[in-house]
Amino acid sequence: MKTVKTRPRYSILNVRGLVVIYVLLCVLTVLFSRSFFSGTLYDGKVPSLLSMAVFFTIPAVLLVFLGIAAANLIGDVAARRPGIKFKIRLLGYFIIIVIFAAAPMTIVTGISLSEIVRFWQSVDTDAAKAAASAFAVDNYFFHVENFEGILAGMRGNPAPVTALPAGIASVQDFRITADGRLEETAFTGSEKGRLEGPPTQTEGYLTRELPRDLGLIRYVMLPGRSTVRLVSYNLGEDFDLGMAAIENQGERFSLIDMLRENARILLLFYYGVFFFPTLLMTVIIAISFARRVTNPIVELTEATRRVAEGDFSIQILARRGDELGLLIRSFNAMVQDLEKSRAALVKAEKISIWQNMAQQLAHEIKNPLTPIKLSAERVLRRWRNEPEQIGGIIEDSMLAIIQETEGLNRLLNEFRTFSKPMEPSKSQCRIAEAVEEVISLYRGSYPEVLFDIEIVPDDVTVKIDKNRFSQILSNLVINAIAAMDGGGIIEIRIDLVKKREVEFCRLSVRDTGKGIAKQDSDQIFVPYYTTKKSGTGLGLPIVERIVNDHGGVIWFNSAEGTGTTFFIDLPVGDA
Repeated sequence: MKTVKTRPRYSILNVRGLVVIYVLLCVLTVLFSRSFFSGTLYDGKVPSLLSMAVFFTIPAVLLVFLGIAAANLIGDVAARRPGIKFKIRLLGYFIIIVIFAAAPMTIVTGISLSEIVRFWQSVDTDAAKAAASAFAVDNYFFHVENFEGILAGMRGNPAPVTALPAGIASVQDFRITADGRLEETAFTGSEKGRLEGPPTQTEGYLTRELPRDLGLIRYVMLPGRSTVRLVSYNLGEDFDLGMAAIENQGERFSLIDMLRENARILLLFYYGVFFFPTLLMTVIIAISFARRVTNPIVELTEATRRVAEGDFSIQILARRGDELGLLIRSFNAMVQDLEKSRAALVKAEKISIWQNMAQQLAHEIKNPLTPIKLSAERVLRRWRNEPEQIGGIIEDSMLAIIQETEGLNRLLNEFRTFSKPMEPSKSQCRIAEAVEEVISLYRGSYPEVLFDIEIVPDDVTVKIDKNRFSQILSNLVINAIAAMDGGGIIEIRIDLVKKREVEFCRLSVRDTGKGIAKQDSDQIFVPYYTTKKSGTGLGLPIVERIVNDHGGVIWFNSAEGTGTTFFIDLPVGDA
């Protein structure tokens, strides 16, 4: 037994491969996400084209896979492959489940983000920044006014300061030497206020420099002609830190304003990078899962159809871990059992047919042997008893022997035609020409028979040898004439029909004879079955075999007292 094995078609878009790809892309996203968020939140920049390309690689790749899966699905729909309706229905169920599962989360997330953005946009960062700056400036000028009061009390007194007024961090006195240098003569207060020397000998405030002047305001006084006094006022260390925080937060507020203007873009980016790929992955997995579930069913359906058409060589290869593996193995075992049973049945049918044919042939040969034997015995008896009168019977006896011998020869020729292998001819026959040649042989011999012929154009051909076709039509015409007792109407029609995308030429031969009795209908194509006294019972079986061997079919409709119509479908040729 030649076995044709088939394996279910599985898409390259399997769930395992998709998960691997998705994990790899997620790793890529995580690696780039830190730089993306730090750049967006701390620098206030919209993602660069490179970042966009990296992050949108996931949905782009998934869209490609989804396009491939959709194209395969559309191809299955266009080809009307078995099981496509079930596949689409199953996919529809998956998509509905995805929508029901994702819709609440999408709605809640969208509302939440919208409210956050709306709240964010309601925050007046400019007012907060202006208020903080104004407070810092007011605080500074308050300390300056206090410092000015202290300085006013210290003017005109060149004596070293031994007790520091409240708020003063340190007082440092310098003497101007003859060569113009400054020498420290007195210092009172915290060491953080000590300097090697004042940067200027001009009375007034020193420009604050950090970190030198952290938490301090410095003023240069000239209490005497050769004396320089550096007075440091304590603002507190938190003052400069607070000012730096205000300036830093002011810059952050500016970033917030920039982000607020791009909030919708960032929101779309969020959906595109983190939410949309999840939906794509779910749909792709649904398509792949639907294909995985339906393909074994489709293969079983196709295999069942082929078995129903008589092909018992089909075997399905199940994948390891296939949910339908047990069913597929049972199907394969059933097909193998059917093949064995069919082989045994065919063998038994062949033996039975040949036994019946041998019995029928022996019976048909025995019938003419009796008159041959009687004629020979009659001649022999006359020769022995009345040799002078043998001429009176010898001619009749010899004619009887010759007639019966010709009948035997015709019977053996038909048997040889029926029993020998018949190779389908590769030649082609012009149907109109062949019909006209056959009918012309009978028009003159049977003037009481009206031949009504309606055929297709001359260029229509069938895949059969012309002699075989003539043998088919001649047999049908002879049977029709016999059924009408030599007189009536024989209608011959030829049409073109299409069955399963294959074009056939349909020949119909209808007579107005007595029809076929119901008890004889099932035996018409059985070898050696005949209702005619002189028939051999091989005519129609030979016709059926020629038709079947050339890829055609034959059948008939009959009604007693009305007539019979034989139909023959033969494949149309290429010419």
